[in-house]
Amino acid sequence: MTLAPALVDVGSALEEATGAGRYLLVFALAMIPAIEPFIVIPVAIGLGFDPVATGGAAFAGSVTAVGLIVVAHERLTDWWARRRGGDELDSSDRYGRARRVWKRYGIVGLSLAGPILAGIHLTALLAVVVGEDARLTAGWLTVGLAAWTVVLVGGSTVGLSLLGLP
Repeated sequence: MTLAPALVDVGSALEEATGAGRYLLVFALAMIPAIEPFIVIPVAIGLGFDPVATGGAAFAGSVTAVGLIVVAHERLTDWWARRRGGDELDSSDRYGRARRVWKRYGIVGLSLAGPILAGIHLTALLAVVVGEDARLTAGWLTVGLAAWTVVLVGGSTVGLSLLGLP
């Protein structure tokens, strides 16, 4: 999917929604990997949605998606360890290389740069696969999402006002 059809589809879906359903739709669209807050926030603000409510709904949707990824990975890993009787992945050369990269850049760098470079969902998946502590991973991913949400809401609001749009 290219960017233009995604913007049109998101825009038309948001235009059709009314009342609180508009912000529930922002919440749901922020959870979808192809759309994420990077598309839904500027489009919603461009359509005249309240920037703070839009940012809050998009942030909540993104954090929900990240939380689901973290919890699902944790449960799957625990199930796999019980089934296999241990962690066989530690002996792999690929796993060792991934661990070395992780130790070099860490969760903080990944959480702040990952959402814009690879998308929120892929960043969360990478973080839980390579990360050690699920709570720490979820916490830093939430901080990164909060930072990008503020940047997106502020940038969209200022950019649209400079263009003379709502």
